[in-house]
Amino acid sequence: MGQITDKKRIFLSSPHMSGKELKYIKEAFETNWIAPLGPNVDAFEEEVAKYVGASEAVALSSGTAAIHLALSLLGVGKGDNVFCSSLTFIASANPIMYQGAEPIFIDSEPDTWNMSPQALRRAFDDAMEEGCLPKAVIVVNLYGQSAKMDEIIAICDQYHVPVIEDAAESLGSMYKGKASGTFGRFGVFSFNGNKIITTSGGGMLISNDREALQKARFLATQARDAAPHYQHSQIGYNYRLSNILAGVGRAQLEVLEERIQSRRSIFNRYYEELSGLPGFMFMPELEDTFSNRWLTALLVNEEEAGISVKELLQALSEENIEARPVWKPLHLQPVFEGVHYYPHSEAESVSDFLFENGICLPSGSNMTDEELDTVINHIKKTVLKRKERMDIYSA
Repeated sequence: MGQITDKKRIFLSSPHMSGKELKYIKEAFETNWIAPLGPNVDAFEEEVAKYVGASEAVALSSGTAAIHLALSLLGVGKGDNVFCSSLTFIASANPIMYQGAEPIFIDSEPDTWNMSPQALRRAFDDAMEEGCLPKAVIVVNLYGQSAKMDEIIAICDQYHVPVIEDAAESLGSMYKGKASGTFGRFGVFSFNGNKIITTSGGGMLISNDREALQKARFLATQARDAAPHYQHSQIGYNYRLSNILAGVGRAQLEVLEERIQSRRSIFNRYYEELSGLPGFMFMPELEDTFSNRWLTALLVNEEEAGISVKELLQALSEENIEARPVWKPLHLQPVFEGVHYYPHSEAESVSDFLFENGICLPSGSNMTDEELDTVINHIKKTVLKRKERMDIYSA
């Protein structure tokens, strides 16, 4: 989109190395732990579990793998339904399809942009009436902001349906003093290259159910039975994280608090500089929560701002600045055409509105002050130019 300039590209969220990663990688090479197991894997699991306050963690090849294993551990299979947030990346829902189950998508609400308890309640009421309760609920914490977990957990507990908390984007965030990812039966983190900390590619499954996580390790290593020969009584997966990449993760975890402060500082700067522009409204932070502000996201009211999200994206692209729309809701994705969807209310689909009017700005913790100034100044200049043009036309 847009022309490529000779200006240095400002990325949305690029990997940010600490400089300590090579220490753990070197140890892996010197001890020849180059397999998808080893001391770095064990330590990384322990360190993440301790950081979030979970009993145990399993290091995996991706956050998607973690969701898949969670569904498998909950016995989700063909003919089952799973309720899932609609406003999210497709990785949240793809594992439902892997298991042969059917997703039912739940809208967002305005206070967090995450799963609407109101829509979730209606979905449960209908499921109860039809005699077909979901086997699980996947709730996503978008862009670092926790969903309304008290309300969501209360509804799910009423129907005895387990929750998988997709905290892929919210490592380090808090909800009422408790770490994001620790509210459901299982929690999921992602360490993809664009996340707040990265292992290049990787993820983590956490839980207080140690027995379930022991089975997750078994399934993640091709479900090999305890036998002197290669014997398999179940279908498994090749989902374990390598010892080398776990070393990268250990070094990244050491600087997580710094990365969070950097992202929050970037958000605050955007807010200070842009919230006064007509029609600009930033993603809220729910009371008694703490967002890692993985990405700075905001809404642009075209009528008030005089510019649409599409036009703003184009203007930024022309300056070699990477920005993106808010996630396209899963109920609008062609691959999920015809899947049942519960909007926030009969008259309002919040996730549709957020997609049409939302934009994510460059938010990497390695952004320089100069890069941040460039993005801010270009947005201001673009909005001002558009306003002046509109004033001329309306004169």
